[in-house]
Amino acid sequence: MGQTPGGFPRKVRQRILRGEKPLRRRPGASLPPADFEQTAATISPLLDHEPSRREVVSHLLYEEVFVDFTRHQQQFADTSILPTPAFFYGLEAGEEIAVDIEVGKTLIIRYLTVGEPHADGRRTVFFELNGQPREVAVTDRALEPEVPRRPKADSNNSTHVAASMPGMVVSVTVQPGDPVAKGQKLLMLEAMKMQTTITAEQEGKINEVHVESGTQVETGDLLMVMEP
Repeated sequence: MGQTPGGFPRKVRQRILRGEKPLRRRPGASLPPADFEQTAATISPLLDHEPSRREVVSHLLYEEVFVDFTRHQQQFADTSILPTPAFFYGLEAGEEIAVDIEVGKTLIIRYLTVGEPHADGRRTVFFELNGQPREVAVTDRALEPEVPRRPKADSNNSTHVAASMPGMVVSVTVQPGDPVAKGQKLLMLEAMKMQTTITAEQEGKINEVHVESGTQVETGDLLMVMEP
């Protein structure tokens, strides 16, 4: 952390080091050289952009913390814009907060209530966004789901095929082991009388199929795994 003016008192130094020789040079000089280019290549898959110098240095100094922080931002976006008490403790019923999401754009969020547990361990949260009623289903970690939770697709894994919207699987047109061409139909989802076709974004082979006709899915659920 540095040196005190004039150095540490001799008796304090002896008490702490207990016979070890004091370091006479800059502590960082004993560390292996940092490879900035290699570090940038390592963390690039974790990010949605080319790593900045600051991100590279952050990873070099705090590797595990940086990875956890990046994954948190990918899942929840930039939560630093939330008021600290709201982030750590949530809101009370009827409580209202203002969140600046960009310069000149503020969201007024008013928490209303939370619904009864769903079979999958989630609850519906009711709130107002700029005065308009809204609701969203969130996982209640204090609950044990009555039905297994579906795995989520990894947005950074190009072999994962994810549900683009919540709904029901109407049909599945491929099976494990089937070769597929780019743009080929894989399955069809239906919600509110509207159907959406999920197609292959690349050429490859189907390794895993996690759904079948009649399966209810949510946005981001893992539907299939492909091998490029």
